Amino acid sequence: MESLEYDANAKVTAVIGAQWGDEGKGKLIHLLSESADVVCRCQGGNNASLTVVGRNGDYSYHLLPSGVFHPNCLSIIGNGVVLHIPSLVEELESDIVKEAGSLKGRLLISDKAHIVFDLHQQVDRLQEVDGCFQRIGTTKKGIGPTYASKVRRNGMRMVDLIGDFAYFSDKFRGLVSLYERMFPELSVDIDAELEKYKRYAEILRPYITETVHCINKCIKEGKRIFVEGANAALLDIDFGTYPFVTSSNCSIGGVSTGLGIPPTKIEHVIGVIKAYTTRRADGPFPTEVNDDVLEYLQMKGNEFNPVTGKGLRCGWLDLFALKYSDMINCYSAFALSKLDVLDEFKEIKVGISYTSRGKELDSFPSNVSDFAAVTVQYRTLPGWQCCTKNVKVYEELPQNAKRFVETIQCEVGKPVRWISIGEGKESMIVVP
Repeated sequence: MESLEYDANAKVTAVIGAQWGDEGKGKLIHLLSESADVVCRCQGGNNASLTVVGRNGDYSYHLLPSGVFHPNCLSIIGNGVVLHIPSLVEELESDIVKEAGSLKGRLLISDKAHIVFDLHQQVDRLQEVDGCFQRIGTTKKGIGPTYASKVRRNGMRMVDLIGDFAYFSDKFRGLVSLYERMFPELSVDIDAELEKYKRYAEILRPYITETVHCINKCIKEGKRIFVEGANAALLDIDFGTYPFVTSSNCSIGGVSTGLGIPPTKIEHVIGVIKAYTTRRADGPFPTEVNDDVLEYLQMKGNEFNPVTGKGLRCGWLDLFALKYSDMINCYSAFALSKLDVLDEFKEIKVGISYTSRGKELDSFPSNVSDFAAVTVQYRTLPGWQCCTKNVKVYEELPQNAKRFVETIQCEVGKPVRWISIGEGKESMIVVP
């Protein structure tokens, strides 16, 4: 099999979900990061998840970088990540570490990263059911309220946790008091929480450090740095379908602000796309289907929320949205996942453009209310109606499957470099 590496000379490569998430970033990140010296998380929190196939089973994780599975790789959780410490400690004490080995000296956590407290998660849930707030369909992991605390400048960081605990305690009491005034139904046992965080401080102290200097030192030394994005570009707080978005910059700008890497040092940006489109939460979804195609994609693609078991929203591949995503991130190449899910379709639709009130749109809508008037213009492609599961090289793909890939490349103007047709490493096809 051809090498999975993208560019052996690249110093900083970023992988970003190019749609609304769940594109299958985990496998690509895990495979490409095998050749990295440093793997970094730059934003998001435990609202994101990655799943990889390890030697001893499948592993799902939310906060640890994929580099933990590679013994010669340094893993860094950057300042742009928000950390729910109980979840992080759980991962550090889980079977992931049995697979990965000891992380002492191999995992660094930015002292500037903000802390997600359980009270932030309570607030997240309260906001989702309170009629005064617009329901977004969040994961209720406290991510939005934590980023809000960060912007209000009353948030708490990892450096506070390992500093003077009396100062940490006073600041925490002040944060609780603020939220109790905003949400009278909030319930926090302050003393019990502080006792927990005193213990967490000692567990995490060996990992917490100033990471910006470390990352830039690695760049100067010529080390290969791999950045794994969480969530996806169309959920970006600035460029996504606001307000139905996440609370961080999950487009390319988040790599610089979330790690302290100068933009000029980012040499490659890989966008991960699925052969169709899915979306977990509420918000616009122009190519969404609600017929037999939905049920088929959910079952064949295993498109179910791993926490709730609820089926994800599904639709045809949206190349108009993908071109918008590419405009923001300027992808070097794409990785295409779950091509095999389309194996049985006689015809496959691909969204090419949007029209609204009889006029073709030049740009992706900014106002969510504008999506109600959007009609998607589709191109119908012939399906290949044969199994691709055992295909190992691009040339062996059915002609119509290659035509589907070529349509993506032609419409967006960027190459598809990898195609995934299964779960393991052997199911990744490198496109010549």
